[in-house]
Amino acid sequence: MNSKAIPETMAAVLLTRHGGLDALEYRTDVPVPRPAAGEVLIEVRACGMNNTDVWVREGAYGSDTDPQAVSTWRRGRSTLTFPRIQGTDSVGRVVTVGDGVPVSRIGERVVVDFSLYNREDDSLADIDYIGHGRDGGYAEYQCVPAENAHAVETDLTDAELATFCCAYLTGEHMLERAAVKAGERVLVTGASGGVGSGIVQLCRARGAIPYAVTRSDKAEALKAIGAEAVIDRAADDWVAAVEEATGGEAIDVVADLVAGPHFNDLLRILRPEGRYTTAGAIAGPVVDLDLRTMYLKQLQLHGSSQGRRSDFRRLLGHALAGRIRPLLDAAYPLSEFHRAQTDFMNKDYVGKLVVVPDRHWEQVGAPHAGR
Repeated sequence: MNSKAIPETMAAVLLTRHGGLDALEYRTDVPVPRPAAGEVLIEVRACGMNNTDVWVREGAYGSDTDPQAVSTWRRGRSTLTFPRIQGTDSVGRVVTVGDGVPVSRIGERVVVDFSLYNREDDSLADIDYIGHGRDGGYAEYQCVPAENAHAVETDLTDAELATFCCAYLTGEHMLERAAVKAGERVLVTGASGGVGSGIVQLCRARGAIPYAVTRSDKAEALKAIGAEAVIDRAADDWVAAVEEATGGEAIDVVADLVAGPHFNDLLRILRPEGRYTTAGAIAGPVVDLDLRTMYLKQLQLHGSSQGRRSDFRRLLGHALAGRIRPLLDAAYPLSEFHRAQTDFMNKDYVGKLVVVPDRHWEQVGAPHAGR
């Protein structure tokens, strides 16, 4: 496809403000972006859904002094402006390029590394992301820095490829932050979601042993992707339930995506000198902490968000080599985004949900909720 074939307008979902689902508008008259120097224009074929889309829409990140304050990701230094096209997990084809980018890139099938690295090194100290600081993939077209568009050759479908980026990268960086090694036991909360199910597989990819906390009706699905055992999240005593599941073996690392009232129990579950790593708090971000549990056991606590360039390259290598596999539960037409995000928030699935521009819906080749 050359630039002459690119339309002037496109379909996209616009986030117009913080609020409920009515803050998201599906439009068909959005101007198609044009790539600046160093950028490529991608025709989007699929884009995965993530919790950060919901939290940013709701303004649910709070502030340092008020956990109930309406605030977006990065809090006081936010780059979010309205309207914004969200969507981090884009897969598609390069259709034209900006100045300084080889024209040979036109036609490449690409997966987007959604992180915007605002420093030249691999640090995450001043990072932003596509779908927040600039427009993302809930659209028919999007522009990204050329270095963020990774060419791929694989038999995986576009919808399957769109399950990896944000969730699995978040999980991989959590494991890196906690320095998880082969043979270590890792307890994963929220294990049926995109990040959690990714962590289960990524643990196996590095030789670690994952134990999953999830609903009992999802236990077999988690075992099928590598969970050594599954702990019912409805258990009255998580400490006892984990000990029974491991046969009394110690937990080296807790990879927590839930937090809420079980936070201190998770620290109790850890062995002395164990490590706790988190990138989410879907059961509640404000927690009770008995500091004695932390300092008497000499625990390490790690916060984690997104991932580095090196994490993304390693993740993509795992995916293309088949060491991890996509868990695509369902795909939806972009025009039915409200229904897709409602189903996403209900959490009655294992793995990931993906949206596909309507123009490519018939070629999605994936499980879908239909119309």
